[in-house]
Parts: sequence; structure tokens; C-alpha cells
Amino acid sequence: MNEKHIELVSKELKITPRQVLATAALIEGGATVPFIARYRKEWTGELDEVAITGIRDRLVKLQALDERRIAIIKSLEERELLTDELKKAMTGAETMAVLEDIYLPYRPKRRTRATIAREKGLEPLAKLLFDQNSSIDPAKEASTYVSKEKKVENVAEALAGARDIISEWINEDANIRKEMRSFFEKKGKIECTVVKGKETDGAKFRDYFNWSEPVVDAPSHRLLAMFRGEKEGFLSFSILPPEEEAIAILSSRVVKGSNPAAKQVREAVEDCYKRLLSPSMEVETRMSARDRADAEAIRVFAENLRELLMSSPLGQKAVLALDPGFRTGCKTVCLDPQGKLLFNTVMHLTSSSSEAQEAEKIIPKLCEHFKIEAIAIGNGTASRETEAFVRSIKFSKPIPIVMVNESGASIYSASDVARKEFPDHDVTVRGAVSIGRRLMDPLAELVKIDPKSIGVGQYQHDVDQAKLKARLDDTVMSCVNNVGVEVNTASEQLLTYVSGLGPVMAKNIVKHRDENGPFKSRSEIKKVPRLGAKAFEQCAGFLRVRVSKNPLDASAVHPESYEIVDHMAKDIGCEVGDLIKDASLRTKIDLKKYVTDKVGLPTLNDIMAELAKPGRDPRQQFEVFSFAEGVHEMKDLVPGMKLPGIVTNVTNFGAFVDVGVHQDGLVHISELADQFVKNPMDVVKVGQKVNVTVMEVDAERKRISLSMKQNPGQAKVRGVGQTGPKARTEGKKPAQSGSFSNPFADAFSKL
Repeated sequence: MNEKHIELVSKELKITPRQVLATAALIEGGATVPFIARYRKEWTGELDEVAITGIRDRLVKLQALDERRIAIIKSLEERELLTDELKKAMTGAETMAVLEDIYLPYRPKRRTRATIAREKGLEPLAKLLFDQNSSIDPAKEASTYVSKEKKVENVAEALAGARDIISEWINEDANIRKEMRSFFEKKGKIECTVVKGKETDGAKFRDYFNWSEPVVDAPSHRLLAMFRGEKEGFLSFSILPPEEEAIAILSSRVVKGSNPAAKQVREAVEDCYKRLLSPSMEVETRMSARDRADAEAIRVFAENLRELLMSSPLGQKAVLALDPGFRTGCKTVCLDPQGKLLFNTVMHLTSSSSEAQEAEKIIPKLCEHFKIEAIAIGNGTASRETEAFVRSIKFSKPIPIVMVNESGASIYSASDVARKEFPDHDVTVRGAVSIGRRLMDPLAELVKIDPKSIGVGQYQHDVDQAKLKARLDDTVMSCVNNVGVEVNTASEQLLTYVSGLGPVMAKNIVKHRDENGPFKSRSEIKKVPRLGAKAFEQCAGFLRVRVSKNPLDASAVHPESYEIVDHMAKDIGCEVGDLIKDASLRTKIDLKKYVTDKVGLPTLNDIMAELAKPGRDPRQQFEVFSFAEGVHEMKDLVPGMKLPGIVTNVTNFGAFVDVGVHQDGLVHISELADQFVKNPMDVVKVGQKVNVTVMEVDAERKRISLSMKQNPGQAKVRGVGQTGPKARTEGKKPAQSGSFSNPFADAFSKL
């Protein structure tokens, strides 16, 4: 374990070195983040998943830095360039940028203007000029280097070559590069313009056709929009600080006076900045800005995904699910409380009155026969019409009717997972099943779909895909383990995300279950082929066996702590099951009696919480939600109308809300609350039920502007039979202050 790394991470994350060391040791030993956070609190000082993940990721970066450092030192040794001073500098470099700056003068490089000048023997002249001695005459000194043999034709050429060498020295100075990097990041300004002739094709980027703002102030979604516009060939942008100020800073570092030699150095400074430093620093600044934008977009995606995965589940109830459609009809399935497909058919609710009347008779019969406890309706095409039809049916008993977000259901229905699960059914049946199961347990169903297909991201296809996948995998794993998994009913995909398992072990568990019947206890999980002691340690606490002789098998109490609970029960003269059933018995337990060198109060308190509510689901209780009646399409919207809605996506610029018209509306960040909102996620979460006011309807562009303010401003409508002013930004340049003149302008295109 690298002690320097431990100290550095400790300072950066503001935690003790002991906490970092313990966490690093657990990770190195194969422990997962959820396991460490839940079952090793005494070791880490009760660090949460965020802190543990931070330690893990920072140590990975520091390891990569060390590997690069070793490779550089080896290269220098092989070329006999390594000195004690250089090695010390390399060893002390704490970032990759600093390390590369130190290495830059020694990096094997292609022939440069400075290289050519050195080949002409001009380096001594460069050193003489760089000393800036007032007694020398540059022209006179340069004349001695004029040589046809060396291909130095005249004094001007000799001086130019010497300046090229000086320019490279300045460019490769690690301290200067560090200062310029900071200057670019603090003072760099984005100047974005449209590529000539692309004004029409690139209309969706028109807010950036003449855009300017400091890079330090540019939010993630605007940076990613500009990067996308540039990639697609519609935009061109630069990130540069004031040139005169930059050259002045450089001059103050290397120019020592005002004599003729110093004048040559000043010329070299200007050349260095324009030809070498500025392009190099701009590339680094763009990369830094891109990394920052990626990190923020990935963070937003991960938080949205967490909220979606942790949505309230209906639970194990029999469900009738409808995947609506006009021409192709409604794909209808009936599922048992475990999500097993019992029946499927297609019903046409809107094509003819006779078919609708038939469906009106069939649906209640299906509900009665299969003891249906809820009806799920996908929120795609014809969903509101289908919902209205189903609500008009007279059932023998009240049945909740729920609209379900079907984003990604088509991805699942065409996937290998779905084909394997339903080999004898087509994609339409699979899609309907997915809709029903999403209502029953969103987490268990959504893990079968690539998170990028769920539709809760911001520029998810533009960010670093490896980093995105890693963060989303962490998020899914965190949610799955936070909720817990019933090992006897869980899908292979759900088991994959359980701590310590992965695809191979998940497949082995399902195979063993299919061949040998359900697991009767947690200890039987050890019989699964290739599932060793370490994997069992990591997964056992997150797997539930609800039908077991040992009641603790249905809880989050880890098997390693069963003995402690047995002692508790024995000490007060009862059974473990009695501790779970009778709260008064638990009050007799003195936790301090069970503290050891390995088990402390954090773990004991967790055990007591589990005994009170074994296997409790941390997700909120399910509540039925209904959209406003009579509002099915955009044409039904009227400015000023107040509607219930569900948040479907949260971005840095606001939240998208489904109000039941097949087109999500945007609540811009400026309309989220009556007070100033810095971060939309402080106000709304994905899946949250909200009340909104319709501000603006643009039927032509399929855009709805909404407000969550108590007293929103003037509302307007365009393109739906009423007249109104043109969009405030049409034909105008955006404000140059770094904020849009129209807060809703093109925000819809930022996903």
C-alpha cells in the first residue's frame, strides 16, 4: 500500500489516513463498495458509499500516475538522460499534467524548428541571447554563425533559429506551463460561431451561432452542446484568454531587461505563445472543460437513474398490462404476483365500436379470472385513449389503473434476454410484459435494459462511454444491494448486480435453482458451483430467502452475525423469531455486552434495526397517480392550465414533466420554484409527482413550456389555433452574458 497515496487521498477527501487505509485494504481484498458500506462500518469509521467510491476511484488514478511515472523513468534511464534532480522532480509530481510537463523536454519528438536550428549549430547563440547580457550585440554575435555549410544564409536566419530554440525552452518550462494552464482555465473565453453555409442545417444549434462566455462559467449542457455541434460540423469554437495579458505574463517570467538581447527574447516569447503554448494550452483547456462537462452529465444521469430505479414498487400483485396502439391494437397480458405470464391477446379499443364493445366485456372477465389487482398502461401512442377506455369500464371491484413509463421497453423486447425469457412470443408480448413488471418492481425490470436506453440522461451518447458505464454500473449495483434480492425469484440480470456475484455466478445460481428447486436457506447458496467463500461473504447479506427455517435469512443481517443474534436471544430466554415479533423483548438487549474487537455499535445498531423490520424495502410506498381527465394531446393544452404530472428527467437546465399528452414539457430551472434554484435536483427528482402550469405550447416544434411557480408569468400558445408572438429568440443572437435570452430556447434539444 503506497503511504503517500493514503496521505494524499486523506487530505483530498478530508478523512483520516486510517479510514483510507482500511478501505483500500478491503477493496484490495476483493470487497465491493456496497459490502464495505453496509458490513464493515467499524473498519472504515462508517464511511458511506460515496466516500468509499471516492477512495477507490482516486487510488485507481494514482496507480495510473505511478505506472506512467515508472514508464517515463525507465525511458530516461535507457536513454541515459535520468539525473538525480530529474528523478526527484518526477517522484514529486502529484498530477499527470505536472509529470508530463517535466518529461516534455526529454520526450522523443519529431523534427521541430528548434531541432533544425540545433542541427545548424545555433544553440550556443540561443544560450547567449537568453542570458540577455546588455554588453552583447545580437547581430554581431549572429554573424559568426552564418555558414553555407550549415545552411545559415544570413544574420536574420541565425537570429530566427536562435529564437526558435528559445521559444521551445519557454514552452517546455514546467513552471511556465503550470502557470499558463491555470491562466487559460481562469481567463479562457469561449468564442463559438456557426460554420459558414451551415446556418440552415445546423438550426438546432442556433443559440451558439454567435456565443461567448468564460469557460469557467460554462455549464455542462452548454459545453456538450457546443462539442456536439462542432463534431457534427455546424459549429466552430475556441477557448482562449486575452492574448496581450498572456504574453505579458510570459514576458515577466523570462525577459530580464530592455537591451537588444532581451528584445530577441521578447520576440521569442511572442512566437512561443502564438505558435506553441497557446495551441497546446487550448487543447488542454478543451480537454479539461470536456472532462468537467462529462463528469457533470454523468453525475446527473446517475442521480436520475438512482431515482428511477428506486421508484415505488406496487409489489407482488397480479397485474393486467396493456401496451397501447391504434392500428395494431392493444397488446394485453395477465401476470401473476411473481410476474409470470399467464395469458396474452390483442384487443382493438379504438378501431371500431364492435371491437371496443367486445373488449369492454373481455377486460373485466380477465380481471376476475386472473384475480387482477392492478392495471398497467404503457404511456406511448394511444395511451390516454386506452386509459380513458379502461376507466370507463365498470369492474366488480375497484382496480387501480396506472400509467407506466415505457421508455426502453422496446429495447428489452428485442433483446437476447427477452428472447431467452419468452422464446415463443413476439416482441409485442414481451413489451407488454415488461410494462406490467415495471409497475410491480421497477428495479427488477429495469436492470434488464441498458441504462442509456431508459431516457433519463443528458447528452449520454456524447460523454466518455467507459466512464458513463462504470458510474451507471455502480449506481445499479448500489440500488440493487440497497433493496436486497429474493434469491428464489430474481432474474439472472438482477442477480448479476448483487455484491460479489457478476454474470457467471448469477447464471450459475439460476441454473442451480432450476435444477434443484428453490433455496431453503442462505447456507444452501454455498452449494452453487464456483461460488466460493469470498463470493458468499460478499453476496449473502444482500440475498434474501424469505421461506426459510431461520428468520434471519429474510433479513439484511449477515450470516457472519447470526451467532450474535443467537446469543442475544439466549441471554433473554427467547427464540430469534421472538425477537423479531416482540419489540418489548428487544428493549431488554444491552448492546454494549456484544461489542468485540471486530463488532462495534454501528453493526449492532444495524442488527437491531433489521430485527425490527427484517428485509425492509427502503423504497417509498406506492401511490396511484392519474393524469388530468380530458387532456390527451397537445391540442388539449391551454396556457394557464394547471395539471398534475410526473418528472421524467432532470437536467442542469430544468426538469422534463409528463402531463399525459405523449410529449414531455420542460420546466426550465428559472420556473422550478418561486425562489432562486441553483441545482434542479435540489427541487425535483425523477419519478416525483408535481403540479405544473402550462406556460407555452409550440405544436409545430412539439414543445411545451411549464412552470412550477405559485404565480407563473404570462403564458402563450403557438401553432394550435391561436396566434401569438414569435419565439423570443427567433432571428436574434443569444445574450452574451452566458445565459439564454429565452430560458426555454432549444433546451429541448439538449438531451
